[in-house]
Order: sequence, then C-alpha cells, then structure tokens
Amino acid sequence: MAQLPPRPGTGSRPRRHAIRSFLSGRSGPDAAFGARLGLTVVATAVVSVPFVLALVLVESRWSPLYRLDRDTAERLHRAALEDPDRVRVLEFLTGVLWDPVTMRLLVALLVIWLLRRRAWRLAIWAAVTATAGALIGFLTKNVVERARPHLPDPVSHAPGFSFPSGHAMTAMVSCAILLLVLLPLVPRAWRFLPWAVAVTSVIGVGYTRVALGVHWVSDVVGGWLLGLVVVTATTLVFEAWRADAGRRRTAVGEGLEPEIATDDPEPAMGASPGSEQAPRG
Repeated sequence: MAQLPPRPGTGSRPRRHAIRSFLSGRSGPDAAFGARLGLTVVATAVVSVPFVLALVLVESRWSPLYRLDRDTAERLHRAALEDPDRVRVLEFLTGVLWDPVTMRLLVALLVIWLLRRRAWRLAIWAAVTATAGALIGFLTKNVVERARPHLPDPVSHAPGFSFPSGHAMTAMVSCAILLLVLLPLVPRAWRFLPWAVAVTSVIGVGYTRVALGVHWVSDVVGGWLLGLVVVTATTLVFEAWRADAGRRRTAVGEGLEPEIATDDPEPAMGASPGSEQAPRG
C-alpha cells in the first residue's frame, strides 16, 4: 500500500528540536565563556589596527611618514649637538630612570608584593603582561629589521633594530601595569597624580629616544601602539576571570581590581562564582 506524504511542516519538527537541543546544551558557562572569548578577540583586533597600519606605512616607506621621521631626527640632532648638558640629562633619563631594566624591576617588585597580598591572579596578570610585552617587542623587531637612524656625529648609540622602540613599548606596558594595579590604593582626589606620572613617563621615554638619535618618531609610536595591544589583550582576559568569579566589570579609572585595597583582594583558587565574601569596610 502506498504511504501518504507527510503533512506540510511535520518533517522539519525533528530537525528544529535537534537544533534547540544543541543550542540549549551550550548555554550557561560554556556559552558565556565563548562570548567573552569572542569579545576579547574582536576588541584586541580592533586595538591592533593602528599598529598594523603603522607597520604597513613603515614597511612601504610612505613618503609623508619618511619625511616626518627624517626632519624630526635632523632637527633634534642639531639641538643635541649644540647642548651637551642636555644630552647628559637625556642619557640619564633614558638609561637609568626610564630604562627597560628599571621599568621591569618595578613590575617585578609589584608582582612580589601582590604574591604577599595573596592576589595570585593579579600577580600572574602583571607577570604575563610584562613578559609577553618583552617577547612580542623583541620578535617584532627581528621580523621587521628596520635600521636605526644614521646621523653625522651621533650623540648616542643603541644596539639592535629600530621598529618598534623597545624603550617606548616597555614604558607603555610597565606604566599601564603599575597604574591599573595600584590605582585603587590612591584616594580618588589624588588619582590624577599617578596618571600624570604615567603619561609623562611614556611620552618622556619616546622623546628621549628620538632626541638622542637612536629611534625614529614612527618607532616610538609603534612601540606605544604595540604595548597598548598587549595590555588590552591581557586585561580583557583578566576581566573575563572577574566575570567568572562573579565580580562586576570595572572602569579604567578604578583600576583593574578595586578589591586590592581590601583584606580579601581575591577569592580563593577554585572558588565558585558568588562564594567569595563581600569586601570588608
């Protein structure tokens, strides 16, 4: 006996049911993690666009950028030759006060302090961010292989390749780490001071490198932009952990973890969301 054809729409019901079951099985923590991971990737990609653009312009030797680099280097070099005392000040700032070793030592001391405070994840974030910044900067330099400025009668020398500036990138990453960790410990009325110190340090490092003739302007800008990419990526990952731990999102002006100012800066390792105690005070 011939079978009657199925009524319209009845054949698609099992398929719709299977789709609903698939989606419902992936809701909850897994879906939330996937959404945060996707957001992290997208946000990092967006922040990376300015650095990629700078890299393309440098590699293509874009004429306006080349003229800016050359004219700025020559003008600052003439000023340096006319004022040896100024050169000594710049050498102290870039070689001692804002040297990458000094910056990384400050971050290392911060990590030790965080471990003593039992702020494990914040310590890991600071250490990973600083290490990733150093490695990514080194690898990028050796991939691009841009030569440093060659000026007559140079007032300073530096080894290695030029783009991006390691001093500028380290200053950006280190100052961001210090600022985002320590900001909650500063009274709100005085928070403009650490911001001012951080901005002055980052800009000051860039200026000293160009003024001493060891970097182009675009090297410094590239270092700043790449450092910003690294900090953004690791910060978004840390924010994802805060969400998993049941903590609210924070604004930049609050610091990365406002709870660092309390007696319980972080919930215990392995604690489930919502199981932490409310901050005291």
